[in-house]
Amino acid sequence: MPRRIVIGIRGVGHRIIESVWRLGYAARFFSLILLKSGTSIRRFGLIIRELYFTGVLTMVIILVSGLFVGMVLGLQGYETLQKFGAETAVGTLVALSLVRELGPVVAGLLFASRAGSAITAEIGLMKATEQLEAMGMMAVDPIARVVAPRFWAGVISMPLLAAMFSAMGVFGGYLVAVVLIGVDEGSFWSQMQSVVDFRFDIVNGIIKTCVFGVAITAIAVFEGYNAPPTAEGVSGATTRTVVTSALVILGLDFVLTSFMFRGVG
Repeated sequence: MPRRIVIGIRGVGHRIIESVWRLGYAARFFSLILLKSGTSIRRFGLIIRELYFTGVLTMVIILVSGLFVGMVLGLQGYETLQKFGAETAVGTLVALSLVRELGPVVAGLLFASRAGSAITAEIGLMKATEQLEAMGMMAVDPIARVVAPRFWAGVISMPLLAAMFSAMGVFGGYLVAVVLIGVDEGSFWSQMQSVVDFRFDIVNGIIKTCVFGVAITAIAVFEGYNAPPTAEGVSGATTRTVVTSALVILGLDFVLTSFMFRGVG
């Protein structure tokens, strides 16, 4: 067998083994976060402080993006439904699109880009400046004191931000369809309320946001905690957080949707 092929096979095998090892280490790290979360729960002020960092500071981009996404949905939906004489159903189209899919997914992508990358960079910088090692020398567990509060803050923030995104999106659709175009306001709201189901639409959307919140924050804290203690290492970890979170969100969205809406009709 040619030497180049042997080297290529060895390289592929090495990457596969490294990926499996990294996945196992990530699972072990996630279990440590859950086991050592008691300190964060007892000292809830740690989580409250991180809620401001991950949630409040992300709110502006969530609200503005939700408004414009809803306005685009209202405009595109009206242009499409008008061809079939169903322009009064534009409110239903906007609400279902946001609550089922666009709200959780787009809010998750924005959350990963802003809050997830910031969490990774902050923890990675603490590791590069040896702050985490200093905590260990002072008998302070860095996972319980640094990682767990940021993890739970992200898990709590994500569903709330996604709800704000969907609400602003519906408001944006209302502005375009009712205020600008002139769709009947009563039809806009009544059809939306009659079609959107609490069990299959709203609850399933909340479940998606909770799963996305756990996945994004777990990836962010893992990449930050295991980033090489250099400027290049922290930069690479931040990039991996955004890319990996985006792929995981889209993959989980497909899996969750296939389970949630199986047999619904």
